[in-house]
Amino acid sequence: MRMISMMFGLSVAILGLANVMPTFDVLPRIGPFELSWFRPLLYWLCMLSVLAMALSQHVTRYHIAVSAVALTILTIASWDSYQIGLLLEDSVFFFGEREFWISSLVVASAIYIAYTQWGLPIAILGVLSVLYLLTGEYWPGFLGTGASDVVEIIPSNLWYSIDQGILGSILGIVSTTVLPFIILGAVLEGVGAGGSMIRIAFFLLQGFRGGPAYAAVASSALFGTVSGSAVANVVGTGVITIPMIKKRGFSSEFSGAVEASASTGGQILPPIMGAAALVMADIVGVSYATVMLAAIVPALAYYSSLFLAITFEAQRLGVQQAEDEIVIIPTRQDWYNLLLVFGPVFVIVYLLISGMSPAGASISAILLLFPMSFLNPDVRQRPSVLVRSLAQGGTTVAKLISVTAIVGIVVATLAATGLPSKLAVMLTDAANTSMFVALIISAIGCIILGMGMPTLPAYIAIISVMGTTLQGLGLDLIIAHLFVFTFGVASVITPPVAIASYAAASIAEGRPIGTAVQSSRVGAMIFLIPFAFVYNPALTLGAGAGLPALDTFLMAVLYLGVSMYLVTSGLIGFDRRRLSVVARLGSVALGIALISGESFIQLSALALAVVVIFARYRQPHLANSKDSTDV
Repeated sequence: MRMISMMFGLSVAILGLANVMPTFDVLPRIGPFELSWFRPLLYWLCMLSVLAMALSQHVTRYHIAVSAVALTILTIASWDSYQIGLLLEDSVFFFGEREFWISSLVVASAIYIAYTQWGLPIAILGVLSVLYLLTGEYWPGFLGTGASDVVEIIPSNLWYSIDQGILGSILGIVSTTVLPFIILGAVLEGVGAGGSMIRIAFFLLQGFRGGPAYAAVASSALFGTVSGSAVANVVGTGVITIPMIKKRGFSSEFSGAVEASASTGGQILPPIMGAAALVMADIVGVSYATVMLAAIVPALAYYSSLFLAITFEAQRLGVQQAEDEIVIIPTRQDWYNLLLVFGPVFVIVYLLISGMSPAGASISAILLLFPMSFLNPDVRQRPSVLVRSLAQGGTTVAKLISVTAIVGIVVATLAATGLPSKLAVMLTDAANTSMFVALIISAIGCIILGMGMPTLPAYIAIISVMGTTLQGLGLDLIIAHLFVFTFGVASVITPPVAIASYAAASIAEGRPIGTAVQSSRVGAMIFLIPFAFVYNPALTLGAGAGLPALDTFLMAVLYLGVSMYLVTSGLIGFDRRRLSVVARLGSVALGIALISGESFIQLSALALAVVVIFARYRQPHLANSKDSTDV
């Protein structure tokens, strides 16, 4: 069944790439295809791939029977969507009970498939959305909606529309903008580029006290910005990095947390940001370069905080390079393989800035990567690895579309009920009392909505709910989107549904909840940096409104840098010696004050921070000391 899943994955990859293949002024035009048949066919192929993959893991009579029923429903429903789509192009069509039941069954199948791939939280979200769409008129208070015809509202919103629902605009975004980048990431991994990056990072950083952990951060950052999935990044790089971090002397939970936090940050790191930057640019209506510019300082700040966390933890434990530790020396081929990473990334950035579409830029990078991959002798010996990489990319797309179907249901429900506008009014009222309170409420909502989802569908679902709200608070549009996006990314390391942390825990053989808690501690700045750029917009380099004054920018960076130092040392509980509880709480409080956006508070906090840091460095360095404590 796994081979069948890969065959359908290859079909998804070929069909998706053909749909957005540019002509380059020399090739015959293939796509874009008619939406009436392309989207139902693509969704059908994706679900076949996912069902086949699920059966390869659980071959029981129950799973075979349920999968057969789901396949039958999806086949009938996809064909019916195509037929009715043709009718809607030329005439008005009134949905009846037949379309209602077909739509209901396909929605049930979509929720079941998402449950098998992504777990219970995603399925619950889908069920609640459908229930709210059906029963909204009976809900109390602001949740109540107007009366509606159930027979009409389900098919018109959830299945038979190319604007919303399962086959709607979100599937369109994934199939045109995101699919080529996922294929590119799969090919990069298949030709050996990822392994070479890890070996070179370990070689360059293994002499430092926290060497393997630093290397994990660096390699996961580079690979994560292309892969588009924190969990895939953890699984792909963590099997190498986590055991080596543990061998250096770090705990299983901390080792897994470092990998999970580093893999998560790849989604906010330009230039590619897991393709989310391209979707954000399209939704906001700005250039790709604007999004990349706005995200670069927050992303670098986050990764700097990870290095700080590792440094303080290494000091706390007193870890050193072991005498019997294997020294990794990259081969000449590893250095050559770096061309396979930076060549395509350079092409993508250059073409996007030059004005080419995201799909065209990513396909250009794939077309460049195919001949370049023969620099690797392993590819020359087994060129079939390129086909397998395409198939693997297609199965990844299929799995992603299984969850974007639920996001499509959620977004369609929100659009039909008008709930985001009601939430915006409520939070705007809260902002009249305190902007900070409104942002906290928004941040919690973003994390809850993003739990259990991959980055891109989480961002789309969250911005559908919270985007109007944050604009109502007076935030610049791109800053509001970055705020939402960053917290959506943070949800994968936030307990209780910290899917990236749990994936890392399984590799590290650590406690899942313990690893999730450690991830939130190591990557804590991902929860504070969005507030920093909301209150200090200079950190986004003007976000399309022109570059900030140099002195304003430098002060904002200084405040953020000192804040990172204080917050990270406070959460780790060590800075040259063990910190007392009072010192830790004070350190975190000073760090938060430094990004408050109030000049007097920031300057006062900066002065106190200088005194605190100076006092720490006046004291001797005591590694792993339990009897000597700062007060």
